[in-house]
Amino acid sequence: MLPLDIPVLTAAFVAGLLGGLHCAVMCGGIATGFPAMAPGRALGVAWQANLGRVTGYTVAGALAGGLGGGILRLARSDTLALGVRVAAGLALVLLALRLLGRGGRLDLLARPGQQLWQWLRPLHRHLLPADRAWRRLALGALWGWMPCGLSLSLLSVAWLQANALGGALVMAVFGLATLPVMVPLTWSGARMGRGLQRPGLRVALAGFILAAGLLTIAAPWLMQVPALHGVLSALGCQPLQSR
Repeated sequence: MLPLDIPVLTAAFVAGLLGGLHCAVMCGGIATGFPAMAPGRALGVAWQANLGRVTGYTVAGALAGGLGGGILRLARSDTLALGVRVAAGLALVLLALRLLGRGGRLDLLARPGQQLWQWLRPLHRHLLPADRAWRRLALGALWGWMPCGLSLSLLSVAWLQANALGGALVMAVFGLATLPVMVPLTWSGARMGRGLQRPGLRVALAGFILAAGLLTIAAPWLMQVPALHGVLSALGCQPLQSR
């Protein structure tokens, strides 16, 4: 089982912060439509829908990570384990490029995700009218499974964690980090979203994701350096041969 490094989780959190405005732009119509389902309880409905969305992300991450882990266990290959490790780091590097508008992408699950959405889409009408909390939570979970370039990039990282818990945590952290923008979609959310789009801050945060990706790639070798072993162990990294 591949370890889940703290840099990977932190990168997922930063991606969620930076991607919150992207989510607001791409899914703003969906988000603002939820309060109409329960007039007078807009804030509660917003929380229900978004917690459902985060739950949808988390379940998808668990399934993707479990699938990746199953493939790795069947292969039982140290070389493949190293390749998965490098690919996870590469996914973070390309995610950083995407957030910088450089066109980086590694949507390994894009086609399966779109096919799955075509199967899930008819469930939407069976959950309407969303006049109960459980229906709004379920609609939010479906919302989380809508094909989206950013979430699919993170889902690729979750898959490459090669274990269900690791994949679930990556997607849960990503989803939770989008809440400050997505729950309000009002004054505070708009202000935070604009602040996170400041060029200098955006470059710095995307640079952190880039550094996390490079560290994820290099960690198995860097841990052979005695001076770095303790620090990297504290971050959750492990040498390849210990897996």
